[in-house]
Parts: sequence; structure tokens; C-alpha cells
Amino acid sequence: MNFHLTFPIQPFPQKVSYSNKLLLAGSCFAENIGDLMLQYKFNVQINPHGVLFNPASIASAIRRYIDNKPMQENELFFANECWNSWEHHSRFSNTDKLNCLSEINENISSAHYFIMKADWLFITFGSAFVYRQNATGEFAANCHKVSQKEFTKHLLSITEIVSDYKLLLEELKRFNPDIKIIFTVSPVRYIRDGVAENNLSKARLLEAVHELVNENSNSFYFPAYELVIDDLRDYRFYKADLVHPNEQAVDYVFEKLMNTVFDEETKILFGKIKDIITAKQHRPFNSDTKAHEKFKETYSDYCRKLGEEYPFLDLNSEAEAFRKIK
Repeated sequence: MNFHLTFPIQPFPQKVSYSNKLLLAGSCFAENIGDLMLQYKFNVQINPHGVLFNPASIASAIRRYIDNKPMQENELFFANECWNSWEHHSRFSNTDKLNCLSEINENISSAHYFIMKADWLFITFGSAFVYRQNATGEFAANCHKVSQKEFTKHLLSITEIVSDYKLLLEELKRFNPDIKIIFTVSPVRYIRDGVAENNLSKARLLEAVHELVNENSNSFYFPAYELVIDDLRDYRFYKADLVHPNEQAVDYVFEKLMNTVFDEETKILFGKIKDIITAKQHRPFNSDTKAHEKFKETYSDYCRKLGEEYPFLDLNSEAEAFRKIK
């Protein structure tokens, strides 16, 4: 008997390899996947603006990276004892205005040079709801706990999303002709909008993404949303808030992503790196034995040889850790 619905995912015609550069932008689910890729030594940059949920704010951030457009002091605002940016997540908020601005602009500059040479852009839409500032008419990527009276809530239409991203994809192609885009929709359930409203929001995101992918040969869709909602389909795969997928669910989606998107050499190398990371986490019952000394020497040497075979890999910290493990 089958106790959950599985479905086939067509392998991508173009594959991700360890030598590729990947920029991930969007919701917290993009960070979940990005953190795993970072842990396993992929060359990634994750959310230079911090977590962003709606398509309009994600597009605005990517345009800043393309144009290398620094933020100006007058674009910051003071609220809740911090300087903030309407375009950024609150992790950039700072009690010092210049420190806030400096960190924001360092990330924009870094993202500009990264995406210029990036092979893949991984975009995860979270919600089609946006908040428009009543004073300026501009969208806020994050409301920073400012009173809701200052905003008007708006549900982006499919046409709005598609029109914006058709232009963005053209801009990306001019800036980096070789970049390829993976779209996903976050399985995080934004129930603060309401359950029915969340489903409507996700439906618009899914429709928009499929229209974009169907019209752009360098764009692809990976069904992270469907894997959690339709395949796993159980609250045991969510955190205690019953909204965010838990570690087991994220690992499951990442495994499916690997089988769909990674080339064969990358899968093999991933297994070797996973072995090293697992060994690094090992703690012996007795660190004074010859067997443990041999274990450390073996893995330290393994790191060195793998680094020589794959020069783009940086395993120095792992090799050093094996030398220090007691």
C-alpha cells in the first residue's frame, strides 16, 4: 500500500554542477535550500537583500544587483529605534544609519559581481500579497513592524507578475546571456493572510511561474511546493508552528532537487563531501586511541586530495578541523 502520493519530476535538460555559481533569492525556503548548498560547498550567494516574499520586491532587488545601484541615505527611514530599508529584510536594520547603509551597499555590490558571472539564479516566490506605502505608493518588501495603517494590502494579479518578470528576464539576458533561472514557489503557508487567501496567493504565483517558464527556454520550474503539499502532505513534516516545513521536509526536497538538477559528477562529489562533513561531526568515545589518530589523518588527507582534484572546492576548514579534533 502507498501512504503518500509520489509523482515524477522531469530531469532538467541543463544541469547544475559544483563548478557553477548560484544566486538564490526570495522567501525563507530559498534560504533553507541555500544553506544546505552552502554547507555542502556549492558556490552560492543567498538573499543579498535578506528574505523577500513577494515577486515585485524580489524583482526590484535583482534589478539593483544588475545595475549595481547603491542605496542612498535618504532611502532609509527610522522606526522602532533602528534605521531600516523598505526594500530589505529587518536583518539589515541597525541603530547606526551609516552602518545600516554600508552593509546594504556592500551586499548590493557583491551581488552585482556575483550575478554577472552566475550560471543559475534560483528565485522562490512566497506570497502574491504586497503592501503599498500610502505615503509614496511604493511597495514595501518588509513592513518592519510599522503600523498597518500606513499601508494598503494588494494581491498581485497574474498579469502584473508576468509582465514584470518578462522585462526582468530580458534585462538578465542582456546583463548575463548565459544565466539560467530556476523558479520555485515556497511551501510555507502564510496563514496570517488567511487560509483561503494563502491558497489564492499560491495559485497566482504558480500560474505566473508556469507562464514565464513556458515562454522562456532558459527558465525552469522545480515543484518544491507540490513536494511538500502533495507528496509529503502531513503535519509531521512541519515545524511546531504548522506553517514552515521542518528539517526532514527540506532535506527531502533537496534530495529531489539533486536528482532533478545536478549532473552525475556533482552527485558523486556531493556524496564524498557529505561523507567528510559527517566525519567532521563525529565525536569519539576516546580521543587518545591510535584508531582515532588514524581516523583524523585519513580524513585530513582525503580533504587535501579532493581539493587538489577539484580546485574550486575549499576544504581547508574541514582539513584543519580534523587536525584539531580531540
